[in-house]
Amino acid sequence: MAPISLPRLLVCAWALCLVVAEVPADTPQIQLRLAGNKRKHNEGRVELYYNGEWGTVCDDDFSIYAAHVVCRQLGYLEARSWSPSSKYGRGEGRIWLDNVHCSGHEASLALCPHNGLGVSDCKHTEDVGVVCSEKRIPGFNFLSSVSNNVESANVQVEDVRMRAILGVQKRRVPVTEGYVEREEAQPRAYKVYARRRKISYWGHSVNCTGNEAHLSVCRLGPPLTLKGNSTCTGTPVVASCVPGRAFAPTPMTGFRKAYRPEQPLVRLKGGALVGEGRVEVLKSGEWGTVCDDNWGIQSATVVCRELGFGTAKEALTGGRLGQGMGPVHMNEVECSGFEKSVTECFFNRDSLGCSHEEDAGVRCNVPAMGFHQRLRLGGGRNPSEGRVEVLAEKNGTLVWGTVCSDSWGTTEAMVVCRQLGLGYASHAFQETWYWPGDVTADDVVMSGVRCSGTEMSLSHCLHHGQHLHCPRGGGRFAAGVSCSETAPDLVLNPQLVEQTTYLEDRPMFMLLCAHEEECLSSTADATRSDSYRRLLRFSSQIHNNGQADFRPKAGHDSWIWHECHRHYHSMEVFTHYDLLSLNGSKVAEGHKASFCLEDSECDEGIYKRYACANYGQQGITVGCWDTYRHDIDCQWIDVTDVKPGDYILQVIINPNYEVAESDYSNNVMKCRCRYDGYRVWSYNCHIGGSLSSETEDTFPGLVNNQVSFR
Repeated sequence: MAPISLPRLLVCAWALCLVVAEVPADTPQIQLRLAGNKRKHNEGRVELYYNGEWGTVCDDDFSIYAAHVVCRQLGYLEARSWSPSSKYGRGEGRIWLDNVHCSGHEASLALCPHNGLGVSDCKHTEDVGVVCSEKRIPGFNFLSSVSNNVESANVQVEDVRMRAILGVQKRRVPVTEGYVEREEAQPRAYKVYARRRKISYWGHSVNCTGNEAHLSVCRLGPPLTLKGNSTCTGTPVVASCVPGRAFAPTPMTGFRKAYRPEQPLVRLKGGALVGEGRVEVLKSGEWGTVCDDNWGIQSATVVCRELGFGTAKEALTGGRLGQGMGPVHMNEVECSGFEKSVTECFFNRDSLGCSHEEDAGVRCNVPAMGFHQRLRLGGGRNPSEGRVEVLAEKNGTLVWGTVCSDSWGTTEAMVVCRQLGLGYASHAFQETWYWPGDVTADDVVMSGVRCSGTEMSLSHCLHHGQHLHCPRGGGRFAAGVSCSETAPDLVLNPQLVEQTTYLEDRPMFMLLCAHEEECLSSTADATRSDSYRRLLRFSSQIHNNGQADFRPKAGHDSWIWHECHRHYHSMEVFTHYDLLSLNGSKVAEGHKASFCLEDSECDEGIYKRYACANYGQQGITVGCWDTYRHDIDCQWIDVTDVKPGDYILQVIINPNYEVAESDYSNNVMKCRCRYDGYRVWSYNCHIGGSLSSETEDTFPGLVNNQVSFR
């Protein structure tokens, strides 16, 4: 949700802390804080205040024991990890501590052996950072004020929330207006409410420039004078926000339309959850990625705000949410934080040397929608699997029940896993007798579910509503899912298809096995061995750019041996090959059974894991690709009966969604195709979602960014 942005903002907020450790009287009085390019209140660069000056701590000899001391001094139970080499950015000023040796039991970092305060041969490239546990020390003494000569010394905003008080806002999801417990939209109503209720205020002013990634980064002024239970002479701060695109009203949610449809300049791809993904930008009608050189929390926050999610929780590097395809549009991005779009930020237009292994990503703060409270998994061996149970209204009351598994598939399971924050769907189940679940939730309360796979909630998918229809009933036939934190992502290489397209006239006696596998058109006659079939041939190179290996859905024991071609089929259909007219109707088709999924080649440093020889394991490793050469059986479309003209060549990988992937939109590839009766050309080949919507509209057939219902 897009936050308000003001030059300066006074915030009377909850959940703020001040920390001063209790140490022996003769110990140098130091104070600590976590600063830098941080995502959360419990992590950051370790900064130390001494003798009226803030400084940093060198990473030489620093250890997890020293991190424990830092975190406990700040009021956290313990440290989770520590980071050398200025992970949270380079600090400024003095480097107060170097060669710190802690046992882990000290009450203050100043009690650990070190070179002496201010004695260091380090540079700020060696500033140390820590990540503390989110749990606080019970009963920890948070002081309510600090001395005026230490401006905001250890005070930071840990978290904020918006509390709706007006009736219309209480009924809205997400909450877009209310007290910040932070612009007043209806000042009179809030003032009246504040006078009637006894409200507690926190005693510091918060001064933001407006470009901060979090309130914890804003400067805090000196403590305000206490007057009874109030430190604020006015009324509580109220924020009024505009819903971002992902939360814009739809017929399903019942909200008023906030945006007119238009082509965005930035999008997120490959993320398991709402508000996370690989950052892609649109330039000259083509989508491309962003190189992670200099990528940080401030630039990530510009992306999140542009997309309507609020600030960034994390700036991701190293292609952690999968690698993109196509160009790298931006490199060395530097944002001030005030830009409306990341495309307005400064960047190096020369992306030479950047590969998709360096694709940048983000995780954004997303408003609490409460969807996870209306869905649960029952009976599984772990929290990531089980029978799907939903909270639905029945006879005027809310009851838990199951989902009918008729037509239940991977795209529906994807929505369930996302709604519960469990990542991607690894499997969708139509029988769940091995997951009994809650016996009070056996009745079917939802049927006819059809999802595109991108919905935030299962209730947003098409379904039967109050008129349930489930012939097999619930019980053992209720829908189930298994979720995973990672998923594969198959992407076809369009350039190779374009480069290898050609025609071959092949005699029928050489196509008997292909005919048996139904790789020829219906007019092919196997009894006429002297006849010929005209084949449009091309090579396919299928990359796995995701975060998990692509494996066939079926196990070894259920693979089918094909005697004619002497190989096993591990999937019924792996790809569809179609030739479409310019109005989108199909004029010829082919398909490729997945008889041999293996690693043909891999990126540098990645080893092949799958090979078909000797009844071996089949699959495609992350960072590898499987090549189907143009000269193997069924790697074609039979165009014997096709008239010369202009067409669309379309290839769809994993067309039945038998195996879960992080992104199905890029499973489609389209080319312009011209056939003059003697020769054939393919050109303008591209994968789904790689071009602007205006350009894509000129290509008929399956819409690239929309998964069709089965």
